[in-house]
Amino acid sequence: MTGRKFFVGGNWKMNGDKKSIDGILDFFKDCGCCGDVDVVVAPPAPYLTYVKEHLKCGAKVAAQNCYKVEKGAFTGEISPAMIKDLGLEWVILGHSERRHVFGETDDLIADKTVHALGAGINVIFCIGEKLEEREAGKTKEVNFRQLEAIVAKNVDWSRIVIAYEPVWAIGTGVTASPEQAQEVHDWIRQFLKEKVSEEMAASTRIIYGGSVTADNCNDLATRPDIDGFLVGGASLKPDFIKIIKARSA
Repeated sequence: MTGRKFFVGGNWKMNGDKKSIDGILDFFKDCGCCGDVDVVVAPPAPYLTYVKEHLKCGAKVAAQNCYKVEKGAFTGEISPAMIKDLGLEWVILGHSERRHVFGETDDLIADKTVHALGAGINVIFCIGEKLEEREAGKTKEVNFRQLEAIVAKNVDWSRIVIAYEPVWAIGTGVTASPEQAQEVHDWIRQFLKEKVSEEMAASTRIIYGGSVTADNCNDLATRPDIDGFLVGGASLKPDFIKIIKARSA
């Protein structure tokens, strides 16, 4: 065992209303799944407080995004200070949809990460390559470039969880094989060893995301450098509890 506590995040994306969220929260009642696993769920921003108030287990609530400054004329954005004011501790940054749908650059994501950490918010930092980049043999190059943006900022790695999410596996039903995922996670850990420190490389949790299901999670969880999951669509379904329990299954 690595000593790194298993971590499972559920990214609800732009899904849900109070009725459907009540159904999701029912999964967690008496599930006993949060004792030896760090569990974080990320509802849409309008429901952050609702979920925090009604989630009756040890899971934490995360925001799906935040901006790089505390306040100002930035219509539609939320700040880490606002997230903290709600009593929350986590935010997801750098998700492929923010990078490739909304055009966020490596530098912007790095600035947002630095500001969130400075405001006392922990970060799930997402990286991952597109299919054409993998096919061109650029998997290392792309993921290392995305990581380098925050290495250059001298961030507090003890408050970051890295989520490797190959873009070609997100929402496609195609999952990186356990061997493919483990290979990239090992590359990431070696990168941290070289660029940050051996200690941080050993302690930083690197989780996998990309069509994780109750059927494939157990095999993925056995790999030495896969420390958990960031789950999309499956986190809206009862099978999410099975994914949380993947390492203990």
